Amino acid sequence: MEFGLKGKVAIVTGGTEGIGKATAMTLAREGAKVAICARGKALLDATAAEITKAGGEVLAVSADMSKAADIKRFFEEVVQKFGRIDILVNNAGTSKRGKFLELQDEEWAADLELKVFGAIRCTRLAIPYMKKQGGGRVINITISGAKQPAAESYPTSISRAAGLAITKALSKEFAPDNILVNTICIGKIKSGQHERRFTKDGVSADDYYGKMGKDIPMKRVGEAQEVANVITFLASNAASYVTGTSINLDGGISGVL
Repeated sequence: MEFGLKGKVAIVTGGTEGIGKATAMTLAREGAKVAICARGKALLDATAAEITKAGGEVLAVSADMSKAADIKRFFEEVVQKFGRIDILVNNAGTSKRGKFLELQDEEWAADLELKVFGAIRCTRLAIPYMKKQGGGRVINITISGAKQPAAESYPTSISRAAGLAITKALSKEFAPDNILVNTICIGKIKSGQHERRFTKDGVSADDYYGKMGKDIPMKRVGEAQEVANVITFLASNAASYVTGTSINLDGGISGVL
């Protein structure tokens, strides 16, 4: 299938590991020019080198998506280099959960700043460029738990629920501009966060992911590439009539559609 991504400019936040890296590399393989950001320079440079080696065109900028000034600087560099923005993947985020009575204001604020305000600021900067060129795509990464929060799932389930509301409201406001806004609600997906956790605990990857996958109907943890494939579809011409939609990508674990 021809995705129609050649020459498009795609921004992927949190683009150095897991879903972000797989997405950036997949979009680049489809011919998109890719801009990635992350806080850690070493991983950023390594990912950029991989994309370039594979024949892709990439801009890599060290930036913290919880800081408005960093976001503004990142977008300015993207526009200076590529001159346009067609696709925004709001992927930056961490998995944080705790007991309600034990979480402090600072932890709530940090989570909302990164996942909610980060996405708001990025989208606010991207949409004017998309409007000028007659359309674009915004794809927000959220979680299936945002629709069906479990006990002690805060602050992540709350910030991700905000992401669902942002997605739906934006999709309605900017549909006349051919700016399509969707979200992928992920479940348990292999990631650098998980890998640092099991390495620290001295557990093998097979044992860790095997245990995580037991309660999933498909009996396994998802691959980052599987998420990247769906993101690429939503960014493509093949999804030209899809907006305001959430896609559960969780191996069937969610109890709601």
